[in-house]
Amino acid sequence: MNKAGDVLKELEYLKNSEKIKVFKKFFKTNEGEYGYGDMFWGISVPQVREISKRYFHDISFDEIKVLINHRIHEVRLTGYLILTYQYEKSENEKRKDIFDFYLNNLSGCNNWDLVDLSCYKIVGEYVLRNKEERKILYKLSKSKNLWEQRISIVSTYPMIKRKEFEDTLNISKLLLFHKHDLIHKAVGWMLREVGKQDMNVLRKFLNENINTIPRTTLRYSIEKMNKSERKGYLLK
Repeated sequence: MNKAGDVLKELEYLKNSEKIKVFKKFFKTNEGEYGYGDMFWGISVPQVREISKRYFHDISFDEIKVLINHRIHEVRLTGYLILTYQYEKSENEKRKDIFDFYLNNLSGCNNWDLVDLSCYKIVGEYVLRNKEERKILYKLSKSKNLWEQRISIVSTYPMIKRKEFEDTLNISKLLLFHKHDLIHKAVGWMLREVGKQDMNVLRKFLNENINTIPRTTLRYSIEKMNKSERKGYLLK
């Protein structure tokens, strides 16, 4: 486990006690909040990325597992970012292995930044090119785990960029009745991305679901519309 140990030493060296306080508040770690109990070293994302990029070339899945199961948030983020860099630089067969490993090791992916910085770059990119695997998105959307549900919608991002909207719209509809605002925001974010590609597709979805769409989702989704159109949707 030498590589994992080296990563841990570098990360621990960057501990910032002042930022720890900020991160604990920002990521909602109080009792009853979604990040309850999470622990931090106060390390910025650019610092985590710099370390991840230096180690991803020759670190094994076993060593990555040490990182993504670690109690410290930034250590887990490092592990998941390493996987995204490995995926980007790998050939198809290895990409399948990374896709499977990621999905089998989601327990440490337990906050919105961990999800958003990793899932679409692995799950999203893989199912974009392997349509038969898209069923996993629907399985995740029906999970009882908040973060797996967020993965299901954010992972559709690469498809949106290719103007493939069907799965985004289907999963958005499945999640419209979700109770958590982190899902409302994620769905709204992806719908906004749909609108960037084709505003008429977004309008059609909103018009068909206007009576059930959460207000947060609606507000996020219409951000790129002009002021009068935004106002029109908010008054419906």
